[in-house]
Amino acid sequence: MDRFEAMKVFVRIVEVGSFAAAAEGLGISTTATSRLLAQLEAHLQTRLLQRSTRRLSLTESGRIFHERCIQILADLAEAEEVASASPVSLRGALRVAAPIGFGLSHLAPAIAEYSPQHPELTIDVSLSDRVVDLIGEGLDLAIRIGEIGSQNVVARPLGSTRLVLCAAPSYLERRGEPESPEALTDHDCLIYSYASVGDCWTFRRDEEKHPVRIKGRIRADNGDLLAALAVQGQGITLAPDFLVRRTLASGELVPLLTSWQTSRLEIHAVYPTRRHLSAAVRSFADHMAGYLRRHCGEAQSASEWPQPPSP
Repeated sequence: MDRFEAMKVFVRIVEVGSFAAAAEGLGISTTATSRLLAQLEAHLQTRLLQRSTRRLSLTESGRIFHERCIQILADLAEAEEVASASPVSLRGALRVAAPIGFGLSHLAPAIAEYSPQHPELTIDVSLSDRVVDLIGEGLDLAIRIGEIGSQNVVARPLGSTRLVLCAAPSYLERRGEPESPEALTDHDCLIYSYASVGDCWTFRRDEEKHPVRIKGRIRADNGDLLAALAVQGQGITLAPDFLVRRTLASGELVPLLTSWQTSRLEIHAVYPTRRHLSAAVRSFADHMAGYLRRHCGEAQSASEWPQPPSP
C-alpha cells in the first residue's frame, strides 16, 4: 500500500462525501478507492469512516487522522515544490494565537491582507491574553508582547509597542492629575493580571529607573477591559499604545506623566522549536513584520500623543 496515495484518497472521500465522487476526481475506479481506504484502516487498526446507505461520517479517530493528513499532504506538496524550484503555494492549516487586543487591532487587518494571497491555506485563530502552550494546544505560531515565556520556543522580532499611562478627564477632575510616578500610590490604578512585573510600574528619566508599587481595587486579565474601564473614569491604566490609540486621539483618555519614559514592549512571533519550519509559518511571520512596519512604525512615546481639545 502506498500510504500517501491512501491518505489522498481518504482526504478526498471526506471532502466530497462519497467513494464514487472521490474516485472520479482522482481518476481511479471506485473499487480502487474502497480498497485503498480498507488497507489504510487495516494498517491503522481503526475505523476512519462510518458508512451508511445515506451518508459517510468521520469517527473520532478519523477526525484526528484527517486533520493530520491534510497537514502532511500540504507539507509533502511544499517539499516537492521546493525541490523542483517551483514557487511554493501555501496549503493546509495555519493555527495562530494572539492577545485579544492585538488580535482585534492588528491581527485581523493583517490576515485580511494575507489570506486572499493564499486561497488554499486555512487560518485558525485563537485569541487569549494568557501565555498559550503552543505544542499542547496544537498551535503553529503565537504573537507575544513583552515576555516570551519559559517555553522552548523560537522567537522572531516583529516590532514593539510603548506602554502609555492614561486616564479619563472625568477621573482627573475627581482625583487630580499625578505629578510624579510616586504620586500614583494615592490613585486608583487598573491592574493587568498577566503583567510580568506584577503591581510594579516602572518609569525612566535621565537614565534612572523609578519603580512604583501601585494599588487598585480593579484588576483583570484582559487589557481591553481595563482600557474601557479607564474611559469610564474608573482609574489610571498603563496600556500598550495599540489598545488606547483611538481613545487618546479622541480625548476620551488623557496621557499622563508625559515627561517620563514608560517601558517599550517587544512584539515577537514565537513557534515551537523545529528543525524544518513550515513555509506557512515563515510566510505569515514575514507578513506580520511587514504589516507592523507599514501601518504602525515605531510606537509613539507618551509626549507624542495628541492632547485633548480644550473645553
